[in-house]
Amino acid sequence: MSKPDFKEQLRSLILRQLKAEYELQTQAAELAHDEAISEESRPENKYDTHSQEAAYLAEGQAKLAAEIAESITFYQSLALPAFSEATPLALGALVQLSSRRGDVWYFLGPRAGGLEVELPEHGSVCVLTPQSPLGRQLLGKRQGDTVALPGRGDIATISQVR
Repeated sequence: MSKPDFKEQLRSLILRQLKAEYELQTQAAELAHDEAISEESRPENKYDTHSQEAAYLAEGQAKLAAEIAESITFYQSLALPAFSEATPLALGALVQLSSRRGDVWYFLGPRAGGLEVELPEHGSVCVLTPQSPLGRQLLGKRQGDTVALPGRGDIATISQVR
């Protein structure tokens, strides 16, 4: 399998997880909406806020579903360029960091930071966004450069880039 195929497979796995999460959030928003407008949720007195709480919940879940839908769109249109040792890291880079604690794979993506997927021959790959502390450090770096691992007090070397 060539290097770009790994990233296409990674994109497919990320999209699969995002679409599953979108379905769950959409269903939850619909259930909360139904609860908010149901006859059983009508206030019994001026202090009964059950329907109002359900409406707030439905609104929050609908906003989350919209954010996930936006993430899906970003990933569907994300360019997956090939990176070499000399290429500065940018969105779409698959990066291996090596530290004294071992090797870890990261994917620089536009959204869905923290999402983890299993990729054959790489194991677990964690999505990083440019807004995260580690993502900010990686942008513009090259293979062989070092970065500080936030919260760990450890230094890692960029050992592979795809």
